[in-house]
Amino acid sequence: MQPPFTLRPAIVSACTRIERLLGLSEGLGGATPEPKLRRHNLIRTVQATAAIEGNTLSLDQVTAVLDGKRVRGPAREVREVKNALVAYEMVPQLDPRSPRDLLRAHGVLMAGLVEDAGRYRRGDVGILTGARVTHVAPPAKRVPLLMTDLFQFLAKDGDTPTLVKACVFHYELEFIHPFSDGNGRVGRLWQHALLYAHSDVFAHVPTESLIKTRQHAYYGALSRSDKAGDATPFIAFMLNVLEDSLTEFVAEFRPARSDVTTRLAAAAVNFGSASFSRKDYLALHKGVSQATASRDLRAGVDQGALHVRGDKATTRYAFVERRKPRR
Repeated sequence: MQPPFTLRPAIVSACTRIERLLGLSEGLGGATPEPKLRRHNLIRTVQATAAIEGNTLSLDQVTAVLDGKRVRGPAREVREVKNALVAYEMVPQLDPRSPRDLLRAHGVLMAGLVEDAGRYRRGDVGILTGARVTHVAPPAKRVPLLMTDLFQFLAKDGDTPTLVKACVFHYELEFIHPFSDGNGRVGRLWQHALLYAHSDVFAHVPTESLIKTRQHAYYGALSRSDKAGDATPFIAFMLNVLEDSLTEFVAEFRPARSDVTTRLAAAAVNFGSASFSRKDYLALHKGVSQATASRDLRAGVDQGALHVRGDKATTRYAFVERRKPRR
């Protein structure tokens, strides 16, 4: 069964922008992020996904857990963080289209926290907000079939962009609520696994950290999708989070070697079709001299990548839109 959602123009446009950011990220100097950055983003991811569920450990405490140091804090919260660190580090070995791997991941996330870690729930559940029931999950007897349908959607739908399918899976898992506990954590982990399978750039992007910052909006998007009866509001919210997370990553990750090609590529993503000045270009590339900026822009014009108009102080540039050839 196809989960209900609509590929609105704004959603398609967001996917296009994200793919451009991924292309830029993959081509930044031909290098991978420094180990310190990868480690820092893992810590941010784990701290955030745990904090969304009420865990109070700080970034420093999560760092200490990762380093194998003793941490003063509630034993359950320390265990949650240890489990999440293991789960996120095993993502490259997970098959995001495998129900068995989903259960294995839940088993790791919830080991020592619930008795049925790694198994679907056997009882009916509702979600409370304060004293009010805000969501009644499907009956437990329907969970295996609903999850089978959801995984079939991943495997058989070849038309929906992978970015959208990752968001749909995240929402539908929260709606089905297949586990007695840990649904939020495993939903975010599995979205991460699907995105990682699409591009390993996502191994270094702490999307969960931005979700934590926008936690109220995150739950609001889930609620709006529940009321609408489809995942579209949640997809729109999550794609915005992914785009902003990747933008932050591009700004944070400095390639080992910067040249005219990488600088112009970064400017193309940043400015899109909007016109810009040499001053704007310098603001984007803060370590570049005025002379280098002028050479870059002249090279872009000579290569046919840039339009130019005006003169001296009034000079403006704009990237030429590349049209795909008709097949």
